[in-house]
Order: sequence, then structure tokens, then C-alpha cells
Amino acid sequence: MKFTATLILFLALNFGALGIGTLLMGNGPESLWYTTLHQAPWTPMGWIFGAAWTCVMIFFSVFMTFFLQNENIKKVWLLFALQFVLNVSWNYVFFNQHLAGLGLLIIVLLTALTFYFLFAFKSTLNNNRYFVLPYCLWLLIATSLNAYIVLYN
Repeated sequence: MKFTATLILFLALNFGALGIGTLLMGNGPESLWYTTLHQAPWTPMGWIFGAAWTCVMIFFSVFMTFFLQNENIKKVWLLFALQFVLNVSWNYVFFNQHLAGLGLLIIVLLTALTFYFLFAFKSTLNNNRYFVLPYCLWLLIATSLNAYIVLYN
């Protein structure tokens, strides 16, 4: 697949994941359950989440495009599917079902997977692997927010 077509495919899949996640969380961020939780002092304002996820998914789509062009296709799709499931399921588990502890486990696994992308494919992706770095950094922040909720509620 050519670079542009592959990039468009991953943009559609990644923004689709964000859309599915949004549907699965319902009114979670505005729910009484969430708004009455003790939240981390570094919790960003709501609009920052949308902006951050938009940027993260653009960079991740570029990363996945390079990844698909440089690695075993079955491995790429398996790892992408795992990332997709973890990403989407966190919204449902945390916001919809109010299972902050299970949400923390899911987001820790997702964070570990993104760092695996960053480090495990250094030799084949070279500097292109850094396109996954915004995802890694954002997940560190998100994981810390989830952990704070688990610890202080």
C-alpha cells in the first residue's frame, strides 16, 4: 500500500476508535460519578483532552503507516488490534461502568504497549518510531490521572 493510502486508513481507524470510545463512555466526563471524584490537581480542562487525543492519533497514524511498511504485516495488525481494543475499552470500563481500578489496569497495559512500539522496533523504524512518542507521553499523563482517582477515592 502506498504511504498516503495507508495513512488515510490509519487515520480513519484511529479516529474511529476515538468515536467508538466516546459513544461507549456516554456522558461519563459530565456524570455525577466523575465530577464528584477527587481528581488530580494536574487534571487538564476538558477541551484539552479532545485536542490532545486529536494530535496523538494523527502522530500515531503516521507511526503505524511507517510500522506497516517496515515490519511483518501480521505482527503489525495484531499489535494494532490490541492497542485498539485497549484504547476503546478503557472508555467503557472507566466512564460507563465506573471501574476505575480495572480502567487503571487497562491504561497501564496500553501505556506499556505504546512504549513497546517505541523501543522494540528501533532497528527497523529508526527515527520514525518517535511518531509514537506523543501517544506514550499522553498516556503517562492519563495513567497518572486514573491512578490518582484509584488512590484517593
